[in-house]
Amino acid sequence: QVQLVESGGGSVQAGGSLSLSCAASGLAFSTYAMSWFRQAPGKEREFVAAIPWSGRLTYYTDSVKGRFTISRDNAKNTVYLQMNSLKPEDTAVYYCGAGPNSATGSYYRNHWVYDYWGQGTQVTVSS
Repeated sequence: QVQLVESGGGSVQAGGSLSLSCAASGLAFSTYAMSWFRQAPGKEREFVAAIPWSGRLTYYTDSVKGRFTISRDNAKNTVYLQMNSLKPEDTAVYYCGAGPNSATGSYYRNHWVYDYWGQGTQVTVSS
């Protein structure tokens, strides 16, 4: 049984930082691409960042470039999202996803390509 468990969410003031983790079990973690998406109330699930199996490349949506960093530790079956300089518009439930690898970065922006999802962790940024 595949499980993805996010942690590290919380409430922070604008300009602050949070570090999210997603621990995976029940799958060959090192062979999957991993991603972070987020969903704010009343909005669609939105791509945030992705990292293919090797971790040598990373992809980000424009609004988080330079502020967020995705990384992975295949020995620990864990993917991370370091979020700095947080803004109120970053407020959302953050989900990690596991899916196939692709040579095309734009592939990772599509939520339907992912095989597995976590339950999400709430991030709230106040102004």
